[in-house]
Amino acid sequence: MNNGFTSVSFFLLLSGFILSYNYSARAYRGELVSWRFWVARLSRLYPVYLFALLLSLGMLHDEWQVRSHAEFYSGLLLTPLLLQGWSPMLSTFWNTPAWTMSTEAFFYLLFPMLARWRRPQSTPGTLLLLGLFWLCGMTLPLLYMHFNPDGDPHPGRYSDGFWMRALKFSPPPHLPSFLFGLTLADLDGRLRRAGWLRLGLGFAGVAGLYTALSLGDRIPYVLMHDGLLMPLFGCAILGLAGENPLARFFGFAPFVALGQASYCLYILHFNLWTLIHNSGLLVRTGLNRFDPWISYALLAAAAGATVALIERPMQRRIRKLLA
Repeated sequence: MNNGFTSVSFFLLLSGFILSYNYSARAYRGELVSWRFWVARLSRLYPVYLFALLLSLGMLHDEWQVRSHAEFYSGLLLTPLLLQGWSPMLSTFWNTPAWTMSTEAFFYLLFPMLARWRRPQSTPGTLLLLGLFWLCGMTLPLLYMHFNPDGDPHPGRYSDGFWMRALKFSPPPHLPSFLFGLTLADLDGRLRRAGWLRLGLGFAGVAGLYTALSLGDRIPYVLMHDGLLMPLFGCAILGLAGENPLARFFGFAPFVALGQASYCLYILHFNLWTLIHNSGLLVRTGLNRFDPWISYALLAAAAGATVALIERPMQRRIRKLLA
């Protein structure tokens, strides 16, 4: 749980992989229309993003108390526009997890151009490019560790200096992860779906991630936050994209349903958790004795309801409107 933040890096890398998997062939053929791509992405993501902000209006009272007036009004303007991540001190304004969507919006803006980029057509060339992106992903964290610009003797998960926030929450430091995922899709296309290779890669990735998460604070936080785990994420994805027992295990229907609601769960979880516990509902009903499991169940149920009632209907409506 303490190292759960690494799943955000996995999400950003996986985003590059999925987009490349779905769109690169069309881009090479000249069939990717940029504005249609942007409508497709935003029609799925923005309605839920906006819903999460409306649900979190009460958090603005807290923001008003701890920020200057200039910061408050800047955050109020930037956050609905998916631009808050470009201001390190405002990146978590209003809804903390929403900084990720500011980063994703930047990647979506770049993707039509990146998808047309002719990457190496050989497996050695692809592996070399993956290694280069891995090194790029670790460059800024290593520089932070060397220079320690915030002067924090023990930089970690709760460090809040300007440069730490820039490293964690602004879009550019995460671009290597996205590019790694995009290039990983090229390698995926050259591997057979069935066979021992994918199964071995999948088990190596999952086991390596479990080991890294178990080591916890023994690995420098700034490396864990993004760059270091890229190869393990890549191995896990290649294994899970195959036809093997590992992929079938994670293809269990309840896992798939939770996965389909994972974006809603992510964007809602922080402030909805706060609302649930500040309301006193669990205490009044006596359900607090089942916590945190009852809270997890409520969050998962809320995410599923949001998919059914907001995400999918609004996506269909927006696409129909702009078709």
